[in-house]
Amino acid sequence: MRVSGVTVRRRIFIALLIGVFLFALLIARLGYVQIWKGNTLSEKAQKLWSRDMPFEAKRGRIYDRNGTALAYNISVPSIMGIPVQIKDPAGTAKKLAPVLKVSEQDIYKAITKRTSLVRVPGGRRVSQAVADQVLALNLPGIHVVEDSRRFYPRGAFASHILGFTGVDNQGLTGVEKVYDKKLMGTDGHISFYTNAKGEMMPGLSEEFTPPKDGLDLHLTIDANIQTILERELDQAMTVYQPEDIISIAVSPKTGEVLGMASRPTYDPGHYKDYPFETLNRNLPIWKTYEPGSTFKIITLAAALQEGKVNLDKDTFDDPGYINVAGAILKCWKRGGHGHQTFLQGVENSCNPGFVILGQRVGKERLFHYIRQFGFGQKTGIDLMGEENGLLFNLKRVGPVELATTSFGQGVSVTPIQQVMAVSAAINGGNLMKPYLAKSWIDPETGKTVEVNQPKLVRRVISPQTSAEVRRALESVVANGSGRNAYIDGYRVGGKTGTAQVVENGVYSSSKHIVSFIGFAPADDPQIIVYTAVNNPKGIQFGGVVAAPIVRNILESALPYLKVPKRTGQMVKKYQYPDKKVLQVPNFVGLDRKEMGNSEYTFPLDVAGKGDKVIYQSPQPGERVEEGTKIRVYLGDK
Repeated sequence: MRVSGVTVRRRIFIALLIGVFLFALLIARLGYVQIWKGNTLSEKAQKLWSRDMPFEAKRGRIYDRNGTALAYNISVPSIMGIPVQIKDPAGTAKKLAPVLKVSEQDIYKAITKRTSLVRVPGGRRVSQAVADQVLALNLPGIHVVEDSRRFYPRGAFASHILGFTGVDNQGLTGVEKVYDKKLMGTDGHISFYTNAKGEMMPGLSEEFTPPKDGLDLHLTIDANIQTILERELDQAMTVYQPEDIISIAVSPKTGEVLGMASRPTYDPGHYKDYPFETLNRNLPIWKTYEPGSTFKIITLAAALQEGKVNLDKDTFDDPGYINVAGAILKCWKRGGHGHQTFLQGVENSCNPGFVILGQRVGKERLFHYIRQFGFGQKTGIDLMGEENGLLFNLKRVGPVELATTSFGQGVSVTPIQQVMAVSAAINGGNLMKPYLAKSWIDPETGKTVEVNQPKLVRRVISPQTSAEVRRALESVVANGSGRNAYIDGYRVGGKTGTAQVVENGVYSSSKHIVSFIGFAPADDPQIIVYTAVNNPKGIQFGGVVAAPIVRNILESALPYLKVPKRTGQMVKKYQYPDKKVLQVPNFVGLDRKEMGNSEYTFPLDVAGKGDKVIYQSPQPGERVEEGTKIRVYLGDK
């Protein structure tokens, strides 16, 4: 069959159209891939080629309120592996094993994983010497990268406040845990590109995403006051060998925690060496127990606020016990204190007197004040593991429960609750929220990005009632059971506590928690200190064991806080074996014969040669305990 020229031309034209259409379709497809989907496909390709070498952000440093470093990071090397770059996994594992002190099998298993990057077993945060050995091996695919490790320069100092971090530098306890997100920062990395064989791809440069370091935290604690607390607890552990001991120092007007310590303790840099209970039980906020007589401050404040007592005019009789609904509740002093004012009852920590005060207030109002002072609920301090304590259900409170609660038996509290409640009783009546985080600083700019302010929870009593509570507690230290906390030249107020330990549901006759809470100056409190000692060996009375500890803490802390000595404090009622405080006479200018006059009752330590005293220590006019040796220096004028 003969095909005409027209038909041939038509077929050629159709074939040309089809070819043009297919070519146009190909161009469109290429344009779609290159232009419309180009960026997306390029990103997917780069993800397949890319490998990330991590750069950890530096964890924020932790300081005390004055800028003393308590926790920071130190640079340490770590060993990383890129499996696709490792040419001889078995040989690599064999060479690394003796250096990293890990089995060849563990290393081989890790570096043969189908992943872009692995941490080599045993290679996390190694010493520089180990890192140098690894570098010297020059193993393909094995890299030494910069890492960091948390460092606590003062060892066990403030350990339960600071807490510690885990292997990934994440906070596990203490403020390290509570503020982990702010301290952690955001990690960075270096991105580079390799083919399927692990070879670097030409024409593609490395990309560096810098890490964002965590914020620096300044705490409310003062390293000097914390040191004082730690020193006194260590000494008390040696002398009394208790099961545990707690001490807290707070600014009563603001709720700022100035120091908080307990024993047993631990070194956060080596936390794995300590038992779980020591690490996780922050005793000042976790431990609950019957407070004993320190709780009487709450009963006193409630009675004064309700107008149920005049401390100086109202009196009662204490035969050594009180009968409440057939139950005989004893005073600590056998035979009692006899007829006394309620102020004397506070000084003597007389149980029957406080039972009477509790009865006058009544159970509804007394328990109202107990809850208003913060008992039975968490204080909200910025630490984990705080307990609530335990109070009687009001429906189950009868005459006996009301009576025992009035002198601190039958209720369960935490040390931090005790401190904040008594702070409210003496600071003008304001219950404050305790806190540890004072401010946050950007480490790059040095600028403050956040500041925590004191937080008022509620007003509990009036300023007038608070002033009367302070007067009574100052009298306790000057004239009563708190005499061992008296400091000449400073107005100190406080209250002792001695509580039986409950074991298997019954009170132990041999184990006690003895405590003392003290503050100064009594008319304008700047610091309050609470110390509780669990089952000390020997004498178990708060006034004998705990009061001297608080005295030592205050005696060191007050001058440091620049609280001046002054006149006007209550004169101490001396009882044997108290030592009197006397004013040092002026020996300067006297000769040897005059120094021997009987009017000078201080023992003298004479040094130097000459006829006249040219210098003495302590200086004239200073007040010291009787029997203090005065050093005098002789010379010629």
